[in-house]
Amino acid sequence: MIVHPIDYRYGTPEMKRIWSEESKIKRMIWVEIALLRALAKKGYIDEEKVKKAQKQALNVTPERVKEIEREIRHDVMALVKAISEVVDEEVARWVHFGATSNDITDTAVATQLRDSIKILEFKLKKLIRLVCEKALEYKDVVCLGRTHGQPALPTTYGFRFAVWASELARHYVRLQQIKDRLLVGKMSGAVGTQAGFGKDGFEIEEEVMKLLGLKPAIISTQIIPRDHYCEYIEFLANLATTLEKMATNFRILQRGEVGEVMEEFGKKQVGSSTMPHKRNPIDCENICGIARVVRGFVEPMHQSAILWEERDLTNSSAERIILVESTVLADHILTKMIRVVERLSLDLDRIRENLERVRGLNLSEAVMLALTKKGMGRQEAHELVREIAMRAYANNTSLLEELLKDDRIMRYFTKEELEELLKPENYLGTAKERVDRVVEWVKSVVGL
Repeated sequence: MIVHPIDYRYGTPEMKRIWSEESKIKRMIWVEIALLRALAKKGYIDEEKVKKAQKQALNVTPERVKEIEREIRHDVMALVKAISEVVDEEVARWVHFGATSNDITDTAVATQLRDSIKILEFKLKKLIRLVCEKALEYKDVVCLGRTHGQPALPTTYGFRFAVWASELARHYVRLQQIKDRLLVGKMSGAVGTQAGFGKDGFEIEEEVMKLLGLKPAIISTQIIPRDHYCEYIEFLANLATTLEKMATNFRILQRGEVGEVMEEFGKKQVGSSTMPHKRNPIDCENICGIARVVRGFVEPMHQSAILWEERDLTNSSAERIILVESTVLADHILTKMIRVVERLSLDLDRIRENLERVRGLNLSEAVMLALTKKGMGRQEAHELVREIAMRAYANNTSLLEELLKDDRIMRYFTKEELEELLKPENYLGTAKERVDRVVEWVKSVVGL
């Protein structure tokens, strides 16, 4: 019986494959075999017999491991017994030698994190490239900026995409930075002292990690310190927040009364079971909902890092859920956002219409600062333009109309000067140049 939506609704095949039960067991076998190979290198066991055992271990099935676990109620020991059943007796006596359970599980998880990060890196880079392309494509598309949901100064759609590109690029940099701390394993025994390996402990641990493409943790107790996992979950939460921020803005801009942006709506797609006209931004809504779940794992992960002395078991059950779900769901919404940006459409006519609908009121700052340059005090100019703007709201007229009626304004400007001041494209500051700078910076730090 399938219960969790990840099994049938959310997540990509490539990421779910990494975190499947079959993958987990396979990776734990990798670690046990790597330990045997390291022991062989130190002369504990014949290398040729380990090579044979490596092939024999392929016969271990998840079903057999779970069958043993049901009897003994210990997952790692069940794996040890299952491996010991299929390898030669002389090799079997060395399986799990000197190791503790979390030497196997934590190191196996590190391989899952490593392979997950490769997927996240690839997709994040793809999304960054798409957003940079949009930033350049729409660099000159002047639009109404909004603060507090109300009309503000003009900006461009390229500027908006550049802001998002910069955030995503910083996430990419963060991901590179945490890999060195995160992708570590251990082979250090019951309390981290490597007592079972004696003087060979460092060399055995280094060899195991080398074989698995990992680094040894600098120090561990029975487990790798969980600040590593906390940092990873925080990264996923931070990334999810940016994705939700983008999705939320796309949703706002798709609202019927705004209508500037449209998420793709398929030819046969249905928006409502009862309202045939509906075109809902379901992918962006899905991103927003799942992002909240990803962020929700930050607190339980931090709680799971607080353990008694060399360790207790309170982290184990929580991490089985946290690491899998946060990774699969973060990858899910990252994949969704790539699709959204790839197929996003802008209504240029509606963008211009919305810009002009405010009738120049969003250029009040331009008039105020021009007055200041003409000799009026900035605060006096602010109050004067504010008064005129409020009058325009009350009279349902344009800012230009009200400015032209006011002698206090007209002693400083001609009608033509005011018309130039109130053209949105004349009040963009360094917006276009900023887009170019951001895209150049993003490409340099991400390696596009």
